[in-house]
Amino acid sequence: MVDAGEKIVFPGGGTHFHYGADKYIASIANMLNFTNNNLNNEGRMRTVLDVGCGVASFGGYLLSSDIIAMSLAPNDVHQNQIQFALERGIPAYLGVLGTKRLPYPSRSFELAHCSRCRIDWLQRDGILLLEVDRLLRPGGYFAYSSPEAYAQDEEDLRIWKEMSSLVERMCWKVASKRNQTVIWVKPLNNDCYMSREPGMKPPLCRTNDDPDAVWCGDGSLYCSLLRTQRKWIGCLACSLDNPPPRLADLQITTDTFEKDTETWQQRVDSYWSLLSPKIKSESLRNLMDMKANIGSFAAALKDRDVWVMNVVPEDGPNTLKIIYDRGLIGTTHDWCEAFSTYPRTYDLLHAWTVFSDIEKRGCSAEDLLIEMDRILRPTGFIIVRDKRPVMDFINQYLKALRWELITSVDAEPNSDSENNEMILVIQKKMWNPHRSLMDSA
Repeated sequence: MVDAGEKIVFPGGGTHFHYGADKYIASIANMLNFTNNNLNNEGRMRTVLDVGCGVASFGGYLLSSDIIAMSLAPNDVHQNQIQFALERGIPAYLGVLGTKRLPYPSRSFELAHCSRCRIDWLQRDGILLLEVDRLLRPGGYFAYSSPEAYAQDEEDLRIWKEMSSLVERMCWKVASKRNQTVIWVKPLNNDCYMSREPGMKPPLCRTNDDPDAVWCGDGSLYCSLLRTQRKWIGCLACSLDNPPPRLADLQITTDTFEKDTETWQQRVDSYWSLLSPKIKSESLRNLMDMKANIGSFAAALKDRDVWVMNVVPEDGPNTLKIIYDRGLIGTTHDWCEAFSTYPRTYDLLHAWTVFSDIEKRGCSAEDLLIEMDRILRPTGFIIVRDKRPVMDFINQYLKALRWELITSVDAEPNSDSENNEMILVIQKKMWNPHRSLMDSA
């Protein structure tokens, strides 16, 4: 970090980024023979998982290549670096790696990356590396930069030998190896899996295992090697607006997908009209869609300089796989609980019928308001789209929360139905607790 007056600058260097993260990223692309040393690979590389990400310079420098990285801190003990990442406007998430699956569906990322991430990939028969295998798409890459890849002392050689043996049994192949970095590639088909010796470990997943189950008891790390599904090969050409093959898993038709995309484009345009008097060029960077469905809210923001954490409620349809197929990122969450992030990390929260949903489950709407206030930055915005009783409930707490009502409008002004949704736009005030106590006195 460099102190530059009113701002802190992150040049992109680090333990393994001696010449800057941008040149390190270009070297990975060069190792894979990608055109013009661009990791984007002509649009084929869209989502990346950066494990043990530090201050997320790797993910930050990918944004200019139209790649979005989920920067993950499995054990955030080093000066709260994930908080730095989010302050920089870079997607980041606190997660526990080892006892439960990460909260992402199978086949979500084209690349996983670990640079001195301080993770013991060999523990418990390589179960953490098997979790990476679950998350990688067929033909996906794992880029590993670590002393074990090049050092010659006895301990590093032992680790390298055991890790090489494990990934070989997992059917990964070395795509490239140079200096401190090795890149493995996951198979695109099942040929290698089917030719393994009987009883070889790690075993293949059972046919009744759900590779996308990530919440509560269903998310234990019991599934090992995940067979490639034939329909998945076609998703190498998936894009933000093209219906992905896994829509069929959820019985969502192409027509429904296209209508949802169009509807949310209109809604987001309307939101921006309501926000425009209040926002400046750098007002919004980190956005959260608290009930993302199939990600059309985020898709509608593709031409704006923002990123969206798409949250799929754990008690609804598992649409998160569709979100990742569209080249977006997100996570699963239960809004009856706190979200895994630091305070004051998001600039805008979008809550579409979230309050109505938790009311049906008997959870506290007051607790949800407090949680939203915790994760929203001062001067940040909240857009609530819900029924009128929800708006009346929220209005009661605006003064106590020091939230300012920007506007309240009918979502469908030409309809007379009592069940119409309304839109509430709120801004969190910047306030000083000490001054507030003095004023009240």
